[in-house]
Amino acid sequence: MSHSVALNFADGRTFFIAVQEDELLLDAAVRQGIHLPLDCREGVCGTCQGKCETGIYEQEYVDEDALSERDLAERKMLACQTRVKSNAAFYFDHSSEICNAGEALKITTVVTAVELVSETTAILHLDASSFDKELNFLPGQYARLQIPETDDWRSYSFANRPNANNQLQFLIRLLPDGVMSNYLRERCQIGQSLMMEAPLGSFYLREAERPLIFIAGGTGLSAFLGMLDNIADQPNQPSVQLYYGVNTEADLCEQKRLIAYAEKIKDFSYHPIISSASELWQGKSGYIHQHLDKQQLQQQCFDMYLCGPPPMIEAVKSWLDEQSIEDCSIYSEKFLQSNTVRT
Repeated sequence: MSHSVALNFADGRTFFIAVQEDELLLDAAVRQGIHLPLDCREGVCGTCQGKCETGIYEQEYVDEDALSERDLAERKMLACQTRVKSNAAFYFDHSSEICNAGEALKITTVVTAVELVSETTAILHLDASSFDKELNFLPGQYARLQIPETDDWRSYSFANRPNANNQLQFLIRLLPDGVMSNYLRERCQIGQSLMMEAPLGSFYLREAERPLIFIAGGTGLSAFLGMLDNIADQPNQPSVQLYYGVNTEADLCEQKRLIAYAEKIKDFSYHPIISSASELWQGKSGYIHQHLDKQQLQQQCFDMYLCGPPPMIEAVKSWLDEQSIEDCSIYSEKFLQSNTVRT
């Protein structure tokens, strides 16, 4: 029996390895070509330190000078002393380059559909079944896609969880004159090939032991769709609040899918918020931070995930500071108009 384990690094690269039932994590990584930093191999030096983000694991000897009691409580671990007991994900606060881990996977995909869900948003469907096994990625991570007939690459979050058929979705903002946007509007055809590099990114769903608050701006929703798919299949589901902010009602997308999560996740609430609402809009309007429940957040511990435009993320973080709300963990990813980040 083996477990699927994700090793995520500070440069955003993730590598999946198989770890046997009684195999040390360090040995499994080295066996599969990922040379984690090491020195003593005795649980003393702390060189192979990482953090378990999700999953069950046990450690053998760990010297108190390597990891303190607080470190252990925060799920920090030593790869040379760790045996995993389930599928898991570990984070290492250094570049994957020092592990000689190689590059992320490059896979040829095929366009199966393009849905123009609004004037500003499209859903791109890709078939990655040319990859001969299930493509692993963590819910919330992203892929880089090469625009056909160009040398340009753009990055987009997966809008679904991994699946046996490697059918993938990406929620894409249509810019007035973007390279990917123009391709989707003018040249994209069913059956066309796109090169994809994946998985990438340090924004992904961690072990959910506290209530979750998801805050999405625009196509930042994409990352949360995969997370919600994952939570819907969990036996022990955390409570989830999703706040989804867009400019106009026409920018809202995947509404049926979002509403359906209420049937799959027993404690799920969804709050669409329109910043430039029309007179016909009867829901919440303005900005997301204006609708957060100060009293509720001051009284509970929670994990907050933010994904979307930088002004939205900074506004929420500033609001949390102003309200002196501190008992939370915050994970965020900004969508920027750039060649190297999400557009």
